Amino acid sequence: MDKYKKLATNTIIFAIGTFSSKVLSFLLMPYVTRMLVTGDYGTADLVQQTANVLIPIVFLQINSAALRFALDKDSDKAEVFTVGVRTTLRGFVVFLLLAYPISLININGFKIKDYIVLLYAFVLVSGFRQLCQQFVRGCGRVKTFAVDGILATGTTLLFNLLFLGPLKWGVNGYILAIIASDLCSVLFLTVSCKLWKNIKLKGVRKSATMEMLRYSIPMMPSIILWWIINVSDRYMVTGFIGTAETGLYTAASKIPNFVVMFSSIFIDAWQLSAVDEYNNDGTEDFFTKVFRVYSGGIFAVSAGLIVFCQLLTKILVAPSYYDSWQYVPILIMGTAISCHVNFLASVYMAEKKNVMAMVTAFAGAATNVALNLLLIPSIGAIGAAIATAISFIVAFVARGIDARRFLHIHYNTPLILLEMALLAAQSGVLLYFRSGVLMYAIEGVLLLVMLGVNFKPVMELVHLLLDKFLKRGKKTE
Repeated sequence: MDKYKKLATNTIIFAIGTFSSKVLSFLLMPYVTRMLVTGDYGTADLVQQTANVLIPIVFLQINSAALRFALDKDSDKAEVFTVGVRTTLRGFVVFLLLAYPISLININGFKIKDYIVLLYAFVLVSGFRQLCQQFVRGCGRVKTFAVDGILATGTTLLFNLLFLGPLKWGVNGYILAIIASDLCSVLFLTVSCKLWKNIKLKGVRKSATMEMLRYSIPMMPSIILWWIINVSDRYMVTGFIGTAETGLYTAASKIPNFVVMFSSIFIDAWQLSAVDEYNNDGTEDFFTKVFRVYSGGIFAVSAGLIVFCQLLTKILVAPSYYDSWQYVPILIMGTAISCHVNFLASVYMAEKKNVMAMVTAFAGAATNVALNLLLIPSIGAIGAAIATAISFIVAFVARGIDARRFLHIHYNTPLILLEMALLAAQSGVLLYFRSGVLMYAIEGVLLLVMLGVNFKPVMELVHLLLDKFLKRGKKTE
């Protein structure tokens, strides 16, 4: 199959599985924000994010190694999965020994000991789900991966409605809904793919274990550093201001996830193509063309979201959360750049070299922490949004320069700078005027300019997907 058609096919399949779950997170926001006051929503998010940062540490980011090594055509799939399961179980045993010091975490009234059992359950179940997901994807079972996404959507909806509604379990219910949904996903993947057949009781080479760990362990600091950029600002907002403000900031961060949704659907498919096509003839042209189309789509979606962010906030959250819209434009800018950084991670993945991925992430994380400490006390939570956007720009520049050691992607730097300037102008106009006909007139013009400069790459993407759909339709007739 042509490499572009294969990329389009996988993108469509991942879209089917991922789109529903991503859309659900937005559709649930009105319900969740009505069931939880701002302080409780901030607390629930902190528990979830604490678990998310612990998972790569506890399990040595072994799920990423399971994906990468399963992608190798000549790999022993059972050996790969067995190493993943063993590492996960051993990591959790060590994690159990640290329960007491972890329970001592207390940030301006947020006490992790109140949720320690839920935290441990979250880490274990979600860690296994990530391992199963990535292994299945690496084995080429993309349709099963997509079905799992649909299943997770349904179970998440069901458990949230039950635990937050009739049962009124509050913060505990919000976290339990995630745990229960992830557990259903693990069971589905295990049964549908007969994953138990990929577990070896003996015969796993020590060299295979070491090779996978050499790949995954350098990713741990990178994951933590990305967490610092993406999430540490919520802890700092909690520390400097309080959980109520964190609740607003968390609600604001959900709208930029529309950009993440667009990106993650594509990146899931792109990682498979990046590994398949790496070092083949025309690799640089392939990466360059895909990057340009991807970048144009990201900026176009981001510009549209900024225009409608006030309306989306009004629709998606309870009235008490409406003021969160003011953080959204700058967070969208940061998210757009982060998507570009994630694209460049595919180069390190294909090369199986993650040390510089860690270094470039550190540049962004250090910038983020410094700016958070400087800006949050002086201008509040908006300072956290600004720090996040700038830190992603730093990481993108660092990674863009370094990745050229392996692959020379031809960036259109003037165009990227123009697109970033347009997003910055949109954010400035929205925050300055805040409402009115003039504001929307200016925003509309800026959006049209953004769509104009990205018309060609966006149309290339549309034609590629339509061509795939039309050809599939002809085959079925």
